Amino acid sequence: MNPFDEYAVEEALRLREKHGGKITVISLGSDKVESALRACLALGVDEAVQITDPVFDKSDPQAIARILAAGLKKIGEYHLILAGKQAIDDDSAQVPAAVAANLDLPQAMFVKKIDSIDESRVVVWRTTEEGYDVVELALPAVISVVKEINEPRLPSLKGKMTARKAPIAKWSAADLGMDATGVGVNSYTKTIKVAPPPPRQKGETIEGETPEEIADKLYKKLKENQVL
Repeated sequence: MNPFDEYAVEEALRLREKHGGKITVISLGSDKVESALRACLALGVDEAVQITDPVFDKSDPQAIARILAAGLKKIGEYHLILAGKQAIDDDSAQVPAAVAANLDLPQAMFVKKIDSIDESRVVVWRTTEEGYDVVELALPAVISVVKEINEPRLPSLKGKMTARKAPIAKWSAADLGMDATGVGVNSYTKTIKVAPPPPRQKGETIEGETPEEIADKLYKKLKENQVL
């Protein structure tokens, strides 16, 4: 399972323990996805859905979001959609927000805490560069979570045994009423090149006889580079 998604599953389990309800996990992919879904079932989620079809292979993040949104529409009834903040392959962090857009639902990304929730609303702490915002969303809604939200549990032996035999629904493009338009190799964005960022320039050491002299040189350097 994508490590970030482990936190989303754990948060769903905690919400069910407090408020009741049912947890359905849904994912797109082939054989490897099934093992991830069974890992979720071992933790105690109620049911799992695997969307799998060759026509969906090589979908870009926006296409993946469209496919998952179609799967959620087929599920029909949901109150809160949880996801990890990003995948660990491309790190794009596009899919959760794009799912919300496709379903026309309110969203909050990079959530570190679910403060409160009832039948009609949820209040969350959304992380920002400066700290966090407290955001209230009408339900149903989509949130992505960061690792600060909880500590994922480990599956029990009984859970693992149950997950091995648990049924997993498998839906194709036809089941979702979709065709090859805008998905798979026909996705609207293409990866032309992937490369690491350029190396950072070597740092500079400021020296002086006294702390005051070093501080004065640092101040002048920052002024010269228009940092101050």
